[in-house]
Amino acid sequence: MADTVWGIDVGQCGLKALRCSMDDSGKRLVAHAFDFVEYPKILTQPDAEPDELIHDALEQFLSRNSVQGCKVAISVSGEACLARFIRLPPVEPKRIPDIIRYEAREQIPFLDDVIWDYQRLGTTSDNENLAMETEIGLFAIKRDAVIRALQPFTRVGIEVDIVQIASLAIYNYIVNDRMPDLPPPEDYDSDDPPESTVIISMGTDTTDLVITNGFRVWQRSIPIGGNHFTRALTTDQKLTFSKAEHLKRNARTSEDPRAVFRAMQPVYADLVAELRRSIAYFSNIDRTAKIGPVIALGNAMKLHGLSLYLSKQLDLDIKTVENFSLFDGPEVLSAPAFTDNAGTFGVSYGLALQALGKSPLRTNLLPKEIVRDRLIKKKKPWAVAAAATLLLGCGISIGANAYSNESVAPADWQSVETAAQGVNQQSGSLMGQKDEAVKKYEELKAKGDRLVGNVEGRLKWLELTSAISECLPRENDGEVPPLSKQRSLRITNVEAQKVPLLEEWYTGICALKGEQAPAPTSEDGSDAPPPEPADGAAADGPPMAPPGPSGEGWVVRVEGFHYHNDTNDPRLTQGAEYVREEFLNKLNDPNYEVTLTGVDISQDRKVTLGDLGIGHAHIILPGEPQEIEVESAIAQTSDEDDRSSGAGVVERSMVKVERFDFTIHFAWQPNLPTDREQIAAERLAAEQAAAEAAAAETPEE
Repeated sequence: MADTVWGIDVGQCGLKALRCSMDDSGKRLVAHAFDFVEYPKILTQPDAEPDELIHDALEQFLSRNSVQGCKVAISVSGEACLARFIRLPPVEPKRIPDIIRYEAREQIPFLDDVIWDYQRLGTTSDNENLAMETEIGLFAIKRDAVIRALQPFTRVGIEVDIVQIASLAIYNYIVNDRMPDLPPPEDYDSDDPPESTVIISMGTDTTDLVITNGFRVWQRSIPIGGNHFTRALTTDQKLTFSKAEHLKRNARTSEDPRAVFRAMQPVYADLVAELRRSIAYFSNIDRTAKIGPVIALGNAMKLHGLSLYLSKQLDLDIKTVENFSLFDGPEVLSAPAFTDNAGTFGVSYGLALQALGKSPLRTNLLPKEIVRDRLIKKKKPWAVAAAATLLLGCGISIGANAYSNESVAPADWQSVETAAQGVNQQSGSLMGQKDEAVKKYEELKAKGDRLVGNVEGRLKWLELTSAISECLPRENDGEVPPLSKQRSLRITNVEAQKVPLLEEWYTGICALKGEQAPAPTSEDGSDAPPPEPADGAAADGPPMAPPGPSGEGWVVRVEGFHYHNDTNDPRLTQGAEYVREEFLNKLNDPNYEVTLTGVDISQDRKVTLGDLGIGHAHIILPGEPQEIEVESAIAQTSDEDDRSSGAGVVERSMVKVERFDFTIHFAWQPNLPTDREQIAAERLAAEQAAAEAAAAETPEE
């Protein structure tokens, strides 16, 4: 942990920085220096050059301060970030990383184009081996946004160690400075949590809304900031942006204050509406939350009457930040530039806490390749020393060899050298002939593969859909049972995604189901059998999953529902068990034979699912059947003539049924028909060899 650190917040209006350390007790933050550099223009002004303005501010910062030997943490705007909060099922703690990697691919689009990190926010456990309730915060940002944020620091030679979202830095500051009396994590009760503090951090273009009870955090970026008040004045008063900004900051002393506030009134109303809607949404998703104090951050909250207006409209007591509770440093606290702008240093405060290792939330969005390059750079002197030692050893060896060669007469090895050269020439000639033959073979094989692949490759998708259809249960001919007894599984969506390593997908599936991953392969490549429990005792821990797939392939996702959930008939298989019995077990049976009808125009073909490369099917987090209303058509006759003729009217009514929705994942590594023919030939040859071996071992009568 570094003795002193810098927390640097590069905003749209200026640069705020704090250099801090912890006191001897490890509870209070000590400020040694600060800096506040306001840009000549706001970064979003039409004629502003953001890169140059930030560069000049950092140059000015470095001219007055030194970052040598200090850890540096910076913030990025929450507007460019994605935050997801996930509740995990009961699971072993060591399985949580596997589940999170699986959930990240499901929750974050274009995962390879973003930088992401996660942290556990709240966990209660009945014992040491099972996490009963775990909430995960998953945070991501586009890679190019992080590179853009780091570029000004790289340009001036500052090495950044931590990249954090501004709203999460605010969370770190609030928990440390405003919530010193939180109960220990083991006493946290999710049904009766502490009061939630609401933080409204108004920036230049956006407002970060953070709500936290100290253990869990929720954040949202609202697209309204101080600039919106300025733009409202430019439109209403017909002013330039700089004059409108000056008028906004000095509204009370202007010639007509009422006209100024009347022009900004629509922005006031929009901000209140967004805040009210966001707080109401949070209360709906967390019904146990109790809204407590409201804290306002940012210089934009200094706008005359804004805090009072928000308090009345939201019916909440809003307090602006004028000082920090757990914060020492007389030279900093007494400086006018700090006291006048104290409300803008909340982000820097939270960044400094994280750099010191004292923050509750420690996610870091610094690209991993940058961390790796720095480690290599630090180890480079050692590598150079090792290379120099190796070169010295080689030089000594070559010198000793040259000396020994000079002491032997050339005639002693001349005949042997001539014979060796002849053998070498003959070997080179034979190797050239072999390479030419292999090249011709590869060219012919590639042509054949292209000819066959163009014909067979287009069939694999038809084979997949035909195989899925063949595995589905069907109604008996001529029978139309009630909805609750119908055997049909109604498929609503089928999609496939190609993955480079199916074993990663299978590990995530096993972790999601609470099973152990398959045993690693043995040295000869075969699956190593799991160890037997001693003395017949049951093995500890979750059940062992069967060996999974490996290598490249497709993950197929099948979504659907069924009505086979008659609760009045206990003999009827229902819910997830019905899906397993009628569909999943077939997909997992490599010997289950399906007829590929209409796939090949020459004939219908029978083939097993194992030969098609289908298997390892799992139902994902099955729930319970839910009661819904569906429309049912009932034929009614009007008179005797209609009944005799079969004519009548159709009455439609709503009936209540139990519907079960399901999602199934399975692996698919398609084998083309020619591949299947080769597999069948190899299988037949193996069976014949086994039969011959068995016959040879049978004694003659």
